[in-house]
Amino acid sequence: MQEYLEVGQIVNTHGLRGHVKVVPFTDDINRFKSLKSVYIDFKNQLIECKIQEVKFIKNLVRLKFEGIDNINDAEKYKGCYLKISRKDAKKLEKDTYFIADLIGLDVYNLENNKIGVLKDIFPTGSNDVYVVELEDRKQVLLPAISKVIKEIDIEQGKIVVDINQGV
Repeated sequence: MQEYLEVGQIVNTHGLRGHVKVVPFTDDINRFKSLKSVYIDFKNQLIECKIQEVKFIKNLVRLKFEGIDNINDAEKYKGCYLKISRKDAKKLEKDTYFIADLIGLDVYNLENNKIGVLKDIFPTGSNDVYVVELEDRKQVLLPAISKVIKEIDIEQGKIVVDINQGV
C-alpha cells in the first residue's frame, strides 16, 4: 500500500498573493478544511506545506500555503499533485477503499481465473465504473455494484467479479 495518498492537483494560480486552485480527488471536498498541511509532489520530492487558508470556488479548492506569498512562488507548482500521509487519511467505512489501493489489483472471474488488471476507476454519479484491462489488452468497463463486484481483497491483491453481470 502506498504511504501517501493523492488528494488533489494544483491546476492554476489565483490572484497575486500565492493562492492556488486545486482539483480535489476526494469524495468530500470539505475534507480540505480539516487538513493542517499537505505534501506537494514537486519533481519527485515531497515538500510539506502548511495550509493557511481554504476556500471553495465551484468544484475547485483554493489554497494558500504558508511561505508561498506571491504568484511567482505559486506558479512553479502548477500541475503538481497534493498528497497526504495515509495516517492522516479519513477512516473509511466497511467495504469502501481508497482508489490508490485498488488500481493495479488482479481481477478474477467466478471460476478464479485471472481475466485482467484494474487500470482505472471513474465516477458516474450513481456508481463508480472499473476499467479492467483484459489479458488481450482490450478493456472492459464494469459497474462497481454488488451484482458485479463480488469480492475485494486488498491483502491478496485480488478482485472477484461476475463479468456476465457487468457487460
